[in-house]
Amino acid sequence: MTTVAFDADALDWSKGDGLLPLVVQHAHDGRVLMLGYTDRGALERTLATGEVHFWSRSKQRLWRKGESSGHVLALVSLAADCDRDALLAQAVPRGPTCHRGASSCFDGDSRAHPWLNELEALIASRAGADPTSSYVARLLAATPARRAQKVGEEGVEVALAAATGDLDGLRGEAADLLFHLLVLLRGSGLAFADVVAELALRDRPRSTG
Repeated sequence: MTTVAFDADALDWSKGDGLLPLVVQHAHDGRVLMLGYTDRGALERTLATGEVHFWSRSKQRLWRKGESSGHVLALVSLAADCDRDALLAQAVPRGPTCHRGASSCFDGDSRAHPWLNELEALIASRAGADPTSSYVARLLAATPARRAQKVGEEGVEVALAAATGDLDGLRGEAADLLFHLLVLLRGSGLAFADVVAELALRDRPRSTG
């Protein structure tokens, strides 16, 4: 369970008659997942359990997201806006967030880097393609060493472009490196979100205890 420190007393609870809007964002890829409301009791439960809780205006009671579906929101971080009357929770969803079975309650693509996600999905779709007609399929059908070699080659090209001050070359080689890195991750059973999650863990304040 992630422990998040937060001062509830510093919030302005008066504007919404004891309720504050709570926006939930995917901690790994930036998607906006849902909007709900929290009161002091729900916020205390969120901080105590590490799972996002809300005050349900329709049910008029405290509500743990996923209490019936099991699709909880595991809290990663919590922040207030500049007026201290709204909250942003970064969380990792354990299943679909929306009751419709969608990953987000907002229609459309709300990811922070949608094009990169589309590229990753395209790479995944090439896994079953004919290697003779698809470069990605050929790489995915090759050995892990071959995919690693391509990343190494592109990394050298990036370094050379940077060292010589070739900005156009650096831009292109960096794109090639990122593309081949996504292919390498796919072939190893990982996704770009796993890398982002690792960076998020490293950015988390470390306990001094």
